[in-house]
Amino acid sequence: MSATGSGYDLSVTTFSPDGRVFQVEYAAKAIEKSGTSIGIRCKDGVVLGVEKAIVSKMIMNESNRRIYTVGIHNGIALSGFAADARQIVNRGREEAANYKSYYASVIPGKVLANRLAGFVHLYTLYWYYRPFGCAVLIASYSPQGEPELHQIDPSGVCHAYHAAVIGKNKEAAKSELERIDFSTFTCREAIREIARIIYKLHDESKDEDFTLEMTWACEESKKKHERVPAELLESAVKYAKDLKAKEEQDSDDDDDDDAPPAST
Repeated sequence: MSATGSGYDLSVTTFSPDGRVFQVEYAAKAIEKSGTSIGIRCKDGVVLGVEKAIVSKMIMNESNRRIYTVGIHNGIALSGFAADARQIVNRGREEAANYKSYYASVIPGKVLANRLAGFVHLYTLYWYYRPFGCAVLIASYSPQGEPELHQIDPSGVCHAYHAAVIGKNKEAAKSELERIDFSTFTCREAIREIARIIYKLHDESKDEDFTLEMTWACEESKKKHERVPAELLESAVKYAKDLKAKEEQDSDDDDDDDAPPAST
């Protein structure tokens, strides 16, 4: 607890003298300890990728998902507390079903994102709640057939993005993504790029082993949110691992060249 936060972080309804809500900031800190999640909006769809830690070799892979389908065209990727995020996913599925029942059409991604953002924000308004310890990325399609990507933070803030990152290594991954020309980027290219970034930033000496979970909603999947085909994912992972190994080898060679000559 910081000196300025003493006594002001006991309730989510209490503002500090400098206008901060510390419990929301603490929730954001919890997300920074979670695996990296990346979303990229391309010219032909949206791709989501998550660094999913292997907490135990005995856990069945399907029981530890980090990306969920909400409706037909919408997918949600999460970073932070998985139990918290599941409540957002369940709420999203309720919203999608209610919209379908009332309007007889699929819920637009922007509508879903705004409704979920309002749901998350609600948990920052009452003393008997705590903020969600997670952030989510929402991949979807607009009624006009355009791909969309939204991010929701624990405060309930929601924005649309060309590319978004949540979780650890957020800033480093953003620097990598800022070099991309999204107007020409395809989903197949995004699959390789997400794999490259996540493997590049993964520190094998400090971080847990992980598997890469990846989904897309694009023209190839008929705009439905589905898992990336296994052969594409395997090819992207191999590309990322080979590139990382080559960069590490080049770095070792440079260190050897810079070493001073042995004294005689």
